[in-house]
Amino acid sequence: MPNSSSVSEFLLLAFADTRELQLLHFALFLGIYLAALLGNGLIITTVACHHHLHTPMYFFLLNLALLDLGCISTTLPKAMANALWDNRAISYQGCAAQVLFFVFFFGSEYSILTIMAYDRYVAICKPLHYGSLLGSRTCAQMAAAAWGSGFLNAVLHTANTFSLPLCQGNSVDQFFCQIPQIVKLSCSDAYLKEVELLAFSFSFVFGCFVFIVVSYVQIFRAVQRMPSVEVRHKAFSTCLPHLAVVSLFVSTDMFAYLKPPSLSYPSLDLVVAVLYSVVPPAVNPLIYSMRNQDLKDALRRLMTRDVSESKK
Repeated sequence: MPNSSSVSEFLLLAFADTRELQLLHFALFLGIYLAALLGNGLIITTVACHHHLHTPMYFFLLNLALLDLGCISTTLPKAMANALWDNRAISYQGCAAQVLFFVFFFGSEYSILTIMAYDRYVAICKPLHYGSLLGSRTCAQMAAAAWGSGFLNAVLHTANTFSLPLCQGNSVDQFFCQIPQIVKLSCSDAYLKEVELLAFSFSFVFGCFVFIVVSYVQIFRAVQRMPSVEVRHKAFSTCLPHLAVVSLFVSTDMFAYLKPPSLSYPSLDLVVAVLYSVVPPAVNPLIYSMRNQDLKDALRRLMTRDVSESKK
């Protein structure tokens, strides 16, 4: 049986056996990836180029867009390349790097989503204290804490996972390197340490999720007291999709990482992985901007200016 010292590469899950279906998956993922690049890229450019959008809400939205780009760029390009070239291999070092960056971007994004819920809570429920509670320095520190804690968490999980001795082959039952799938290849009880670490991490994630839900409940209660029906409708139509995305984000991730290894259903695992790793980065630009008139107006002015300059 091979051990960790003899494993030089891993074999990722193939999406299909026939060449036609492989190319179909490549085209599908390429479309999703380009949509994510376009949507998040437009948010980053718009917020960066318009001074009146340099507020806490848009600062955190810019961070979310950066993390979404990093998250989807960690998994999809390799999956697309494998589908295009009919290949399943990823090097040992490439797999470790994929785990490191995915956990980094994923963990940091969840922290940013929690901060964004707090930002909306303060803006709606404590508007008179907004400037003092969310000053520019405080926002920068909160964002730095989110990125920094995400990186430390990723280093800890990656080092722990790839220190495990491997003797169950090198086939990973997922389209990217995922910690539970690597742990399944371990041949000793050492994997229990990583399971305990995952459980601890997800207890923190669940705590953040409770904080997000409580924040939105307080927001909904405050909105219901507003006299304007239009304002209430706008608040509900904006907040409910946010809460739905976060719920999808957390539930699918917890299912993928905390379910017992014996409960393995490849098709279900694949769907769940797509739901938490591919869908959020692609739909977040729509969810967080489609009801935002200021952002849409700024984007329209930016595109109009670019068209005018191109005609000169």
